[in-house]
Amino acid sequence: MSQHDHPSVTVIGLGAMGSRIAEVLLRGGHPTTVWNRTPGRAEPLVAQGAVRAGSVAEAVAASPLVLVCVLDYAAAREIVEPVAGDLAGRTLVHFTTGTPRQAREMAEWAAGHGIEYVDSGMMAIPPMIGEEGARFLYSGSKDAFERYRPGLELLGTAEFFGEDAGLASLYDLALLSAMYGMFAGFFHGAALVGSAGLSAGEFAEQAAAWATAMTGGFAHNAPAIDARDYTTTGEQTIAFNKAALDTIVRASRDEGVAVDLVAPLQELLARQLADGHGAASFARIFEGIRSGR
Repeated sequence: MSQHDHPSVTVIGLGAMGSRIAEVLLRGGHPTTVWNRTPGRAEPLVAQGAVRAGSVAEAVAASPLVLVCVLDYAAAREIVEPVAGDLAGRTLVHFTTGTPRQAREMAEWAAGHGIEYVDSGMMAIPPMIGEEGARFLYSGSKDAFERYRPGLELLGTAEFFGEDAGLASLYDLALLSAMYGMFAGFFHGAALVGSAGLSAGEFAEQAAAWATAMTGGFAHNAPAIDARDYTTTGEQTIAFNKAALDTIVRASRDEGVAVDLVAPLQELLARQLADGHGAASFARIFEGIRSGR
Protein backbone atom coordinates (compact mmCIF):
# COMPACT_ATOMS: atom_id res chain seq x y z
CA MET A 1 0.00 0.00 0.00
CA SER A 2 1.14 3.53 -0.74
CA GLN A 3 1.32 6.54 1.58
CA HIS A 4 -1.86 7.75 -0.15
CA ASP A 5 -3.63 4.56 0.92
CA HIS A 6 -2.32 4.89 4.47
CA PRO A 7 -2.13 8.62 5.28
CA SER A 8 -0.25 9.66 8.37
CA VAL A 9 -2.38 10.23 11.46
CA THR A 10 -1.82 12.12 14.69
CA VAL A 11 -3.47 10.97 17.90
CA ILE A 12 -3.68 13.50 20.73
CA GLY A 13 -4.62 12.06 24.10
CA LEU A 14 -3.29 8.67 25.19
CA GLY A 15 -5.71 7.48 27.82
CA ALA A 16 -7.13 3.99 27.45
CA MET A 17 -9.22 4.97 24.43
CA GLY A 18 -6.64 7.12 22.65
CA SER A 19 -3.86 4.59 23.14
CA ARG A 20 -5.99 1.83 21.69
CA ILE A 21 -6.95 3.99 18.70
CA ALA A 22 -3.28 4.73 18.00
CA GLU A 23 -2.36 1.06 18.37
CA VAL A 24 -5.02 -0.03 15.87
CA LEU A 25 -3.96 2.62 13.35
CA LEU A 26 -0.33 1.54 13.67
CA ARG A 27 -1.33 -2.06 13.19
CA GLY A 28 -3.29 -1.01 10.09
CA GLY A 29 -0.21 0.53 8.48
CA HIS A 30 -0.77 4.23 9.17
CA PRO A 31 2.31 6.27 10.13
CA THR A 32 1.18 7.54 13.53
CA THR A 33 2.37 10.47 15.61
CA VAL A 34 1.23 10.69 19.22
CA TRP A 35 1.17 13.35 21.93
CA ASN A 36 0.02 13.31 25.54
CA ARG A 37 0.39 15.73 28.45
CA THR A 38 2.21 12.96 30.32
CA PRO A 39 4.93 11.94 27.81
CA GLY A 40 5.52 8.55 29.41
CA ARG A 41 2.20 7.26 28.17
CA ALA A 42 3.57 7.28 24.64
CA GLU A 43 6.33 4.76 25.40
CA PRO A 44 4.41 1.56 24.54
CA LEU A 45 3.28 3.10 21.26
CA VAL A 46 6.75 4.35 20.39
CA ALA A 47 7.95 0.79 20.91
CA GLN A 48 5.41 -0.27 18.28
CA GLY A 49 6.60 2.32 15.76
CA ALA A 50 4.77 5.52 16.64
CA VAL A 51 6.53 8.88 16.64
CA ARG A 52 6.27 10.90 19.84
CA ALA A 53 5.78 14.61 19.23
CA GLY A 54 7.40 17.05 21.60
CA SER A 55 4.52 19.51 21.46
CA VAL A 56 0.95 19.81 20.23
CA ALA A 57 2.10 22.02 17.35
CA GLU A 58 4.63 19.38 16.31
CA ALA A 59 1.98 16.67 16.54
CA VAL A 60 -0.46 18.64 14.38
CA ALA A 61 2.16 19.45 11.76
CA ALA A 62 2.97 15.77 11.31
CA SER A 63 -0.33 14.68 9.77
CA PRO A 64 -3.26 15.82 7.63
CA LEU A 65 -5.59 13.91 9.96
CA VAL A 66 -5.60 14.77 13.67
CA LEU A 67 -7.59 12.67 16.13
CA VAL A 68 -8.26 14.12 19.57
CA CYS A 69 -9.33 11.75 22.33
CA VAL A 70 -9.37 13.49 25.69
CA LEU A 71 -11.74 13.73 28.66
CA ASP A 72 -14.23 16.26 27.31
CA TYR A 73 -14.78 19.19 24.95
CA ALA A 74 -13.29 21.67 27.40
CA ALA A 75 -10.04 19.70 27.52
CA ALA A 76 -10.01 19.39 23.73
CA ARG A 77 -10.51 23.13 23.22
CA GLU A 78 -7.73 23.89 25.70
CA ILE A 79 -5.37 21.75 23.63
CA VAL A 80 -6.33 22.72 20.08
CA GLU A 81 -7.21 26.41 20.33
CA PRO A 82 -3.56 27.53 20.67
CA VAL A 83 -2.68 25.61 17.47
CA ALA A 84 -5.67 26.68 15.38
CA GLY A 85 -3.38 28.16 12.75
CA ASP A 86 -1.45 24.89 12.46
CA LEU A 87 -4.71 22.95 12.11
CA ALA A 88 -5.96 25.10 9.22
CA GLY A 89 -6.39 22.97 6.11
CA ARG A 90 -6.29 19.75 8.11
CA THR A 91 -9.05 17.45 9.39
CA LEU A 92 -9.81 17.31 13.10
CA VAL A 93 -11.79 14.31 14.39
CA HIS A 94 -12.93 14.58 17.98
CA PHE A 95 -13.62 11.43 20.00
CA THR A 96 -15.41 11.97 23.30
CA THR A 97 -18.85 11.83 24.87
CA GLY A 98 -20.50 15.23 25.01
CA THR A 99 -23.64 17.09 24.08
CA PRO A 100 -24.82 17.98 20.57
CA ARG A 101 -24.46 21.67 21.44
CA GLN A 102 -20.82 21.17 22.40
CA ALA A 103 -20.16 19.37 19.13
CA ARG A 104 -21.80 22.14 17.11
CA GLU A 105 -19.84 24.80 18.96
CA MET A 106 -16.62 22.91 18.25
CA ALA A 107 -17.56 22.63 14.58
CA GLU A 108 -18.30 26.36 14.41
CA TRP A 109 -14.93 27.14 15.97
CA ALA A 110 -13.17 24.81 13.50
CA ALA A 111 -14.95 26.32 10.50
CA GLY A 112 -13.87 29.78 11.60
CA HIS A 113 -10.24 28.64 11.40
CA GLY A 114 -10.42 26.72 8.12
CA ILE A 115 -10.36 23.31 9.82
CA GLU A 116 -12.45 20.40 8.53
CA TYR A 117 -14.26 18.99 11.55
CA VAL A 118 -15.77 15.58 12.24
CA ASP A 119 -17.37 14.66 15.55
CA SER A 120 -17.64 11.09 16.78
CA GLY A 121 -19.69 9.05 19.21
CA MET A 122 -17.91 5.89 20.32
CA MET A 123 -20.10 2.85 20.88
CA ALA A 124 -17.21 0.77 22.17
CA ILE A 125 -14.92 0.30 25.15
CA PRO A 126 -11.14 0.33 24.55
CA PRO A 127 -10.62 -3.45 24.13
CA MET A 128 -13.36 -3.53 21.48
CA ILE A 129 -11.68 -0.97 19.21
CA GLY A 130 -10.41 -2.64 16.07
CA GLU A 131 -12.46 -5.75 16.81
CA GLU A 132 -15.81 -7.01 15.59
CA GLY A 133 -18.67 -5.22 17.34
CA ALA A 134 -17.01 -1.81 17.69
CA ARG A 135 -19.18 0.96 16.29
CA PHE A 136 -18.33 4.61 15.73
CA LEU A 137 -20.85 7.31 14.85
CA TYR A 138 -19.69 10.34 12.86
CA SER A 139 -21.12 13.68 11.77
CA GLY A 140 -19.71 16.92 10.41
CA SER A 141 -17.68 17.32 7.22
CA LYS A 142 -18.81 14.59 4.83
CA ASP A 143 -15.87 15.18 2.49
CA ALA A 144 -13.39 14.69 5.32
CA PHE A 145 -15.19 11.62 6.59
CA GLU A 146 -15.18 9.96 3.16
CA ARG A 147 -11.55 10.91 2.55
CA TYR A 148 -10.39 9.20 5.72
CA ARG A 149 -13.06 6.55 5.99
CA PRO A 150 -10.76 3.55 5.32
CA GLY A 151 -8.61 4.47 8.31
CA LEU A 152 -11.60 5.20 10.52
CA GLU A 153 -13.11 1.84 9.64
CA LEU A 154 -10.06 0.15 11.12
CA LEU A 155 -11.39 1.28 14.50
CA GLY A 156 -14.85 -0.19 13.98
CA THR A 157 -17.96 0.12 11.86
CA ALA A 158 -18.07 3.76 10.73
CA GLU A 159 -21.53 5.31 10.28
CA PHE A 160 -22.05 8.86 9.02
CA PHE A 161 -25.19 10.61 10.26
CA GLY A 162 -25.02 13.94 8.46
CA GLU A 163 -23.26 17.27 8.19
CA ASP A 164 -24.85 18.62 11.37
CA ALA A 165 -21.89 18.00 13.68
CA GLY A 166 -24.20 17.42 16.65
CA LEU A 167 -25.90 14.33 15.22
CA ALA A 168 -23.23 11.81 16.24
CA SER A 169 -23.44 12.99 19.85
CA LEU A 170 -27.23 13.01 19.70
CA TYR A 171 -27.38 9.40 18.53
CA ASP A 172 -24.64 8.39 20.96
CA LEU A 173 -26.54 9.77 23.97
CA ALA A 174 -29.88 8.42 22.73
CA LEU A 175 -28.44 4.92 22.38
CA LEU A 176 -26.77 5.17 25.77
CA SER A 177 -30.10 6.27 27.25
CA ALA A 178 -31.74 3.11 25.90
CA MET A 179 -28.86 1.04 27.28
CA TYR A 180 -29.01 2.59 30.76
CA GLY A 181 -32.76 2.12 30.90
CA MET A 182 -32.40 -1.54 29.93
CA PHE A 183 -29.66 -2.30 32.45
CA ALA A 184 -31.36 -0.36 35.23
CA GLY A 185 -34.52 -2.36 34.56
CA PHE A 186 -32.51 -5.57 34.84
CA PHE A 187 -30.94 -4.44 38.12
CA HIS A 188 -34.36 -3.60 39.55
CA GLY A 189 -35.70 -6.98 38.48
CA ALA A 190 -32.68 -8.75 39.97
CA ALA A 191 -33.29 -6.94 43.26
CA LEU A 192 -36.94 -7.94 43.20
CA VAL A 193 -36.31 -11.66 42.65
CA GLY A 194 -33.35 -11.44 45.00
CA SER A 195 -35.77 -10.61 47.81
CA ALA A 196 -36.88 -14.24 47.58
CA GLY A 197 -33.33 -15.55 47.59
CA LEU A 198 -33.04 -16.07 43.82
CA SER A 199 -29.72 -15.29 42.18
CA ALA A 200 -29.05 -12.59 39.60
CA GLY A 201 -27.68 -15.36 37.38
CA GLU A 202 -30.98 -17.20 37.43
CA PHE A 203 -32.85 -14.00 36.64
CA ALA A 204 -30.41 -13.08 33.84
CA GLU A 205 -31.37 -16.20 31.88
CA GLN A 206 -35.03 -15.24 32.02
CA ALA A 207 -34.44 -11.51 31.43
CA ALA A 208 -32.19 -11.98 28.40
CA ALA A 209 -34.77 -14.06 26.54
CA TRP A 210 -37.60 -11.70 27.50
CA ALA A 211 -35.70 -8.52 26.59
CA THR A 212 -34.65 -9.98 23.23
CA ALA A 213 -38.26 -10.78 22.41
CA MET A 214 -39.43 -7.34 23.50
CA THR A 215 -36.97 -5.37 21.36
CA GLY A 216 -39.23 -6.09 18.40
CA GLY A 217 -41.52 -3.53 19.97
CA PHE A 218 -39.14 -0.73 19.00
CA ALA A 219 -39.95 -1.04 15.30
CA HIS A 220 -43.62 -1.66 16.10
CA ASN A 221 -43.99 1.53 18.15
CA ALA A 222 -41.85 3.80 15.98
CA PRO A 223 -44.53 4.42 13.27
CA ALA A 224 -47.06 5.45 15.94
CA ILE A 225 -44.57 7.91 17.40
CA ASP A 226 -43.63 9.34 14.00
CA ALA A 227 -47.30 9.71 13.03
CA ARG A 228 -48.30 10.89 16.55
CA ASP A 229 -51.17 8.41 16.31
CA TYR A 230 -51.58 6.36 19.47
CA THR A 231 -54.86 4.67 18.60
CA THR A 232 -54.69 1.15 19.93
CA THR A 233 -54.89 -1.80 17.55
CA GLY A 234 -54.52 -4.54 20.10
CA GLU A 235 -51.69 -2.93 22.11
CA GLN A 236 -51.87 -2.59 25.84
CA THR A 237 -53.17 0.82 26.85
CA ILE A 238 -51.90 3.54 29.15
CA ALA A 239 -54.54 2.49 31.70
CA PHE A 240 -53.44 -1.15 31.58
CA ASN A 241 -49.77 -0.29 31.97
CA LYS A 242 -50.50 2.17 34.78
CA ALA A 243 -52.17 -0.68 36.70
CA ALA A 244 -49.15 -2.92 35.99
CA LEU A 245 -46.70 -0.27 37.25
CA ASP A 246 -48.83 0.26 40.36
CA THR A 247 -48.48 -3.44 41.10
CA ILE A 248 -44.72 -3.43 40.47
CA VAL A 249 -44.25 -0.45 42.79
CA ARG A 250 -46.44 -2.03 45.48
CA ALA A 251 -44.63 -5.37 45.25
CA SER A 252 -41.24 -3.66 45.34
CA ARG A 253 -42.12 -1.78 48.50
CA ASP A 254 -43.57 -4.94 50.05
CA GLU A 255 -40.27 -6.73 49.40
CA GLY A 256 -38.10 -3.86 50.62
CA VAL A 257 -36.83 -2.95 47.15
CA ALA A 258 -36.33 0.74 46.31
CA VAL A 259 -38.66 2.21 43.69
CA ASP A 260 -36.32 4.96 42.44
CA LEU A 261 -36.41 3.49 38.94
CA VAL A 262 -40.05 2.47 38.53
CA ALA A 263 -41.82 5.23 40.47
CA PRO A 264 -41.01 7.96 37.91
CA LEU A 265 -42.50 5.80 35.14
CA GLN A 266 -45.55 5.22 37.31
CA GLU A 267 -45.89 9.00 37.74
CA LEU A 268 -45.50 9.58 34.01
CA LEU A 269 -48.31 7.12 33.30
CA ALA A 270 -50.44 8.73 36.00
CA ARG A 271 -50.12 12.11 34.26
CA GLN A 272 -51.11 10.56 30.95
CA LEU A 273 -54.13 8.97 32.59
CA ALA A 274 -55.12 12.22 34.32
CA ASP A 275 -54.92 14.02 30.99
CA GLY A 276 -57.45 11.64 29.49
CA HIS A 277 -55.18 9.34 27.52
CA GLY A 278 -55.98 6.09 29.31
CA ALA A 279 -57.23 4.41 26.10
CA ALA A 280 -54.14 5.37 24.10
CA SER A 281 -51.34 2.91 23.41
CA PHE A 282 -48.38 2.67 25.79
CA ALA A 283 -46.23 4.40 23.15
CA ARG A 284 -47.96 7.67 24.02
CA ILE A 285 -45.64 8.12 27.00
CA PHE A 286 -43.24 9.42 24.34
CA GLU A 287 -45.29 12.62 24.39
CA GLY A 288 -44.87 12.93 28.13
CA ILE A 289 -41.13 12.37 27.90
CA ARG A 290 -40.80 14.86 25.03
CA SER A 291 -42.93 17.65 26.47
CA GLY A 292 -43.27 16.94 30.18
CA ARG A 293 -46.93 15.92 29.75
